[in-house]
Formats: sequence, C-alpha cells, structure tokens
Amino acid sequence: MRVASFYTRVGASGRPTALRGASSVALSFLIALAATVAVESIARGGASDVREFLTSTARPGMTTVAMLTVLMLSLDAVFGRRFLSALIVLPAVLVPAFVSNQKQHYLSDPLYPSDVLFGRQIMELLPVMVRDRPFMAVALAVGILLSVIGIALAWRFAWRHFPKLSRSSRTRSLCLGLPVIAAFASLMDYSQYSWIRDRLQVVPMMWDQKENYRSNGFVLAFIFNIPMADVAAPAGFGGQALDAIPARNYGYLSGPREKPDVIMLMSESFWDPTRLKTLKLSEDPLPNIRAAQSGYVFSPEFGGMTANVEFEALTGFSNAFLPYGSIPYQQYVRTNVPSLATFFRGEGYAARALHPFSGWFWNRNEVYKDFGFEEFRSEETMPPMEKRGIFASDDSLMKEIMQEAHGMDSPFFFFAVTLQGHGPYEADRYAKNTIDIQGHLTDADRATLATYTQGVKEADDSFKMLVDWAKKRERETIIVLWGDHLPPLGNVYMDTGYMPDQVATRKASVSVMKQEHETPLVIWSNKKGSKGDIGTISPSLLPYHLLKFAGYEHPYYTGFLGRVQKKYSVVDRYQLIARDNTPSPNWVLNPKNLDPLVRDYRYIQHDIMFGKAQTLERFFPQHAWIHNPSS
Repeated sequence: MRVASFYTRVGASGRPTALRGASSVALSFLIALAATVAVESIARGGASDVREFLTSTARPGMTTVAMLTVLMLSLDAVFGRRFLSALIVLPAVLVPAFVSNQKQHYLSDPLYPSDVLFGRQIMELLPVMVRDRPFMAVALAVGILLSVIGIALAWRFAWRHFPKLSRSSRTRSLCLGLPVIAAFASLMDYSQYSWIRDRLQVVPMMWDQKENYRSNGFVLAFIFNIPMADVAAPAGFGGQALDAIPARNYGYLSGPREKPDVIMLMSESFWDPTRLKTLKLSEDPLPNIRAAQSGYVFSPEFGGMTANVEFEALTGFSNAFLPYGSIPYQQYVRTNVPSLATFFRGEGYAARALHPFSGWFWNRNEVYKDFGFEEFRSEETMPPMEKRGIFASDDSLMKEIMQEAHGMDSPFFFFAVTLQGHGPYEADRYAKNTIDIQGHLTDADRATLATYTQGVKEADDSFKMLVDWAKKRERETIIVLWGDHLPPLGNVYMDTGYMPDQVATRKASVSVMKQEHETPLVIWSNKKGSKGDIGTISPSLLPYHLLKFAGYEHPYYTGFLGRVQKKYSVVDRYQLIARDNTPSPNWVLNPKNLDPLVRDYRYIQHDIMFGKAQTLERFFPQHAWIHNPSS
C-alpha cells in the first residue's frame, strides 16, 4: 500500500511521465527482489546462501529477479493498475516454495510441476499428517484462511486505490514485456541449446535436481521441469539401432510343466530396524522374513514415491532412463504397456492386482488396465478390512489374498501392495507396542520407531500366515516380498548415526547407497524353499529372478534382463553398480561412452513407452498376442 501511495505522490508532483515510469520499474524490481529472497529462503529452509545466489555471476539469481520484474510489469499492463500484479505473483511463488520445503522435509526431493498431478493423494493423507503434527496443521489452516481473506481485501483495496495506467502506457509495457517473456520462455526447454540461457550462465542440471534447485533457484529450476513430460529420444535411437539389439529366439516360449501360482507382495515401507546398530531391540521384529530372505532390493526412492518402485518391478523397465522427478504412472503410462501381468496372462494365468486403498491413488485404476491386469481389487471393491490407525492391516490383506485364491481354478498371478506400514508413525497406532527399544533417542523419536517396529513385526507375522497357508497347497505357490523404500522416520536416522539427514543420500559410495536404499527381498516357493544369494538388485530385475525361479524363459524378462543382470545388479540414475560392486557414477553424463548393453536397455524402453513399439513382438510376444489377437 505504501508503494502505491509513494507512486501516487510522485505522479501528483507533476514530474515527467518518464520519471514516473522509471520509478514504477524500480519499485517493481524491489518487489521482485524481495520476493526472490523470500522464495529462496523458504525453499532452502534458511537464508545462508541466498546472498551468494543473488550476487554470484555464476548463479542466476538476478535473472530470476529480472523475470519476475518483467512479468509483474506486463501483468500490470494487462489489468491496468500499477503493482496489482504483486497480489498475483507473490502468492504464486511463495506458496509453492513453502510446499517444496515441506516435501523435502518428508521425501528429500523439491517440488516438481508433475506433483500437481497427485495433489489428491496429498489431500487424502492429510488426516495422518494432522495427527502427526496437529499444532502445525492448525497454524497452517489458520494461516491459509487469513491469507485468503487478506489477499481478497488487498485486491479490493488495490483495484480502488492503485494508480491507473493510461492506454499508451499499457501498450508500451506489453510491447516491451511480451517479447522479453517469450525470450525467457525459451529457457524452459533444457534439452535444446539456448543462446539467451548461455549468455545468462543458466545451466539446467536435470541429472541432479537438488543441485539444480540450489544453483538455479526454485523459480528457474521449477520452470526447467515443466517440459518433463516430453521425453527426448536417446542419442542414436532409431529403427536400425532397435533391429540390431540381439534377442534370444526361444521359439515357443518354454515354461514349467506344472504352472505355479505367483503372489508378488510389495510391502509398504518395509525395512529392517535392527540395522540401527546403536539401538537394541528386545526381540527380532522380522524373524520369519529374515529366515526366508533371498537378498535385497535397491530402492530408487526414499520415504515415498511407491509407484515408481512398482513401475520397475512390474515392467522390468527403469526409472533411470526417465527424467528425474517424473512419475511414470502419472505422466507416461497412457496406453498398453507390457508387464508381468500380460506375460502371465499369455501363459493362461488369471492376473489380478490388490491394494486396500483408493483406486485412483497413483492412477492405479488406469495403469493396471494398461499393464494387462484383468481385475483390480481396491478399497472400493474389497470387503471392509481391519485397520491399523487409518490404514488396512497386512493381516486383512493376506486373508483377502487367500480368499481370492480359493476361488481360482486356473493358475493365478496376484500383485498386491500393502498399506499398514505407511507413515507417519503416530504413537497410538497400535494398542500395544510389544518390542522395547533401548538406546539414545528422544521420547518422540522412540515413539515413532516403536510404532514403526511394531508394524514390521505384524508384517512379518502376516507373511508367516501366508507362507503357512501356501505350504498346505498342492499347486506350487511362489511368494515374492520386498519393501518399496525405507520408512520416513524423521530424526531417528540422525539420532542413531545411521544417516546424516532425515532422508537418504542420492549420490554416495556404493556402501552408503546400499545402506540407505536396501530393503529385504524374499523369493520363496512351497516346493523349493527360498531362492538364495540374489544379492542387492534394482526392482527392474525382479521379473528376471521371479520367472527364472518359476521355470520360465522369455525374450525380454529372462533373455535381455538376463544379460543385464549378469553384468549389473543395480541400474540407478546416479550410478550403475556392477555385480562385483564396481560403480559407474554419473554414467548419464557420458552417453558416448555408455555401455552398449545399457544403451540397448534404454532403447527398448523408449521404443515401447514413447516410440512405435518396433521391438514389441520380438521381446514381448504375449503382450502382442493379447492386445493384437489377429496378428
């Protein structure tokens, strides 16, 4: 308001129009500068390096200020009032910055444009967050209400009292501002060379989003991620390159004489809390899973983004070949995509997915159809289930799986995602926590870990119940279980010295990465026992180990992925990890020196998901039969 009053006084003094225009630009610049400082301080969780961001010639802080200044001046011209744009621009940048700060607190990653696609998921989980941090929730709700009222009142006041712009001034501002905005828009496509971006020393760092947001600032980094849905073809990709990829010719796909039933269980946030070596638990919370354990899954995520782990495990494709921060279920799965579901259906199986939560969550209703599942049993179509807190218990899901199996005449493939282990871990989720925890922890952290550990124990008991049931079955039954990612335990990791931060490291040595990304893996059969010595593998290699264990051969899942797993155990966007634990860090930065095997892996995935599916019939014959029965 004082800005508008100052501008009015300048105009009333009879000074030339040019001076009034200059003062308007100067005041808009100051507002943009203040907004940039506020945004960066909020998004970074402090102002320690904001000054360097704004003053360093190698950091595009002032580019952000200039962008906001031009945008505000152009919006003023559109609305015909000086400084009215501040009431639009300030909330538009400050609110996302706050959301980004909170997202980093829970999930380690900043806010991406694609996050708006699952805003409904966040709303659905709000009751849990409110219970976990009630005072902050109340303060936030009051703050939102007061902010909305304040903006509405400010807008009313501004429309009545802020200086009007003449038609000629508005025309001049738009003629100057719109070309500049168009020039800044050219910065968005990080995959193309930009002369302007080069002159401004703006360097998109899509391979390292944390550094991208730190170096380029929240506004620019967010803009860079807007074109994320447009996945560029990898260098050298084309028909000849696809034809050159060797595919083993199995003739008619071979398989076991007696087809086993298969149950894949992705256990929400399932991890081994005994790895916190500075603590002592009164008993082992996962004795049954530990006894059957085959190895570990190297999760590409931490604390959330379950759908990305699920995507790899069901398709055999890798998130490492997709833009950082993307969510295939939300952005890329829009048509039929080969998966284990289509493989098993091609072998005469019934294929069902089960998850005791809303079907729209992570777009599963649509994705499971595209993956070839015949049926998806969600919260909407399942019977009422026993709860742990607000989440369905693992016991109730196991009982539902067993009930579904009893009605099956043909062999079946069930894929189930549990829910009980979902965080945050409120102290009163269970009537009693049966495992005592000794060691240095605050009362709040001890309560969090006790709740989580009790959930692990119940997940282990549920696994035993399913195994005991399977042991009594005549048909071979294979159970695959793994955790999708480490749990979000807040300060527990730091208090115990397990990790330096609340969230996992994205780039580190192999030993550190495994410590912060490994979850237990079981591949077990009621006829063969456990498959052992798998080691640590990416979720994308699970189809290989499952089908080999079941006795199947397949051009992609055992053929091509078989070649991959002989050389690499982990395919991660930050480093490849060979079978002997030799790392290849930052491999995405050297496409010319990329291992031809990894290059072909990427080619096949891009062809199936974004190309013409030229490799479909060679590598995924069941999928071609199911969706093109006349071919």
